[in-house]
Amino acid sequence: MLGEMISYIRKEHKLTKAAIARGAKINTGHLTHIEKGERNPSHKVLRNMCKTMGIPYRPLMYTYDKELTEEHHSYKVESHIPYSKIPTFDLLGTLIDCPPNIPGASIAVKINDTAMEPKLKKDSYVYVEFNTPLDNRDLGLFYCQNQMLIRRFIVRKDGVVLRAEDKGIPDICLNPKDEFYIVGKVHI
Repeated sequence: MLGEMISYIRKEHKLTKAAIARGAKINTGHLTHIEKGERNPSHKVLRNMCKTMGIPYRPLMYTYDKELTEEHHSYKVESHIPYSKIPTFDLLGTLIDCPPNIPGASIAVKINDTAMEPKLKKDSYVYVEFNTPLDNRDLGLFYCQNQMLIRRFIVRKDGVVLRAEDKGIPDICLNPKDEFYIVGKVHI
């Protein structure tokens, strides 16, 4: 996934392979292998690539060991990973133990509403793995319609749906061109 993200960002920023390779101090052949997913850049090379593209380094690091499937390509996941954005938190609580069965967790989020009950109880915690592509029916943390939401991710032929467990809350129907971000995959 990392190579595909680099390729996507490079093209979105209208940068050439030569410009990125020069800034990262590698040759264009090596960059081609990275973009195809045949090689992984070192941390130093990735930092230099990000600096050349004018984006922060850490959000791309979260994609380092992720693989994309055809389903991920169907909803154009590359355009919904917030590679130049990071989430904000108005109130920091405390530290919480990360369960050993969720080694990729980046943060714990306290559920503040009943939208996902009975699956996720209000005031319980979920663990979020940043910038992870979602498969059909996965739980995710999303930035959509100017708010952070935890919803079930439903893939359809015509787009995606963000669904609450509470049947009284309407689905949010999105197509791949809509602006929404997958902040990460939710683990319970």
